[in-house]
Amino acid sequence: MEIEVNGTRLWFDVDGSSLVPAGKGMRSRPTVVLVHGGPGGYDHSYFKPHFARLAAIAQVVYPDLRDHGRSARHDPAGWSFETCADDIRAFCDALGIERPIVFGHSMGGIVSLLYGSRHPGHAGGLILQSAMACFDLERLVDGFRRRGGDEVADLARRSYAGEDVSDAEWSRVYACFGPAIPDADTLARRVRNPDVGDVGMECLRNLDAVDLLRRIESPTLVCVGDLDPVTPVSASEEIFAGLRPGVGRLHVLAGGGHFPWLDVPDRFWPVIEGFIRSAAG
Repeated sequence: MEIEVNGTRLWFDVDGSSLVPAGKGMRSRPTVVLVHGGPGGYDHSYFKPHFARLAAIAQVVYPDLRDHGRSARHDPAGWSFETCADDIRAFCDALGIERPIVFGHSMGGIVSLLYGSRHPGHAGGLILQSAMACFDLERLVDGFRRRGGDEVADLARRSYAGEDVSDAEWSRVYACFGPAIPDADTLARRVRNPDVGDVGMECLRNLDAVDLLRRIESPTLVCVGDLDPVTPVSASEEIFAGLRPGVGRLHVLAGGGHFPWLDVPDRFWPVIEGFIRSAAG
């Protein structure tokens, strides 16, 4: 499905109903909007089939961000996290999704925290999974050093600093994202856009949204795997510390990497489902 919002065309898919029969009436259920990572290299597809399980308690919506996946393409020079954050607000409003619970993973976590700060109170809840509010190259490199040693750390430094690395070199970095990473079939399903990838990585290197966190009003779950080298625990602690008292909660998943639903599903899903029920309650 597609919808025109905020000067672009966003593609999206849906699992589950927002209204379900309840006796003689219909009962509303929360809507979870999943915001994928990137930039340029991912779309909604790596969430499937894993996140379909949330359809047991909520409607699940999978948008592709602008210039990603099956959504419309534009001049890459105009792409930004902030524009994507505003797209989330416009997307929900256009579809009549009230009080969405917005789950952002990796880059999607950046987009989601900016959405929460630019449109305070619009969300029923935010889940910032494996996210960061400020790019810190040394912190990231240290994470890869702990996971893969000095050679992998050097490759990560070069790649995230904008230097060229070969596919074989990047594969060594990617293998350290966690105990489990998306398999070859999952990665093959992506519709990629390398043109926006370079712009998005420059946006990432310039990211510093820590001071914006205090604008967030919606209940916010900050969740991270303790083995994640890309967005290590200290990055989530920074987010949590930047939120106003009472807004956030921090959960560290033991044994989890950057894709914790693959690593520790028995720990991941109860945390996510519990927050959704709480935020919708």
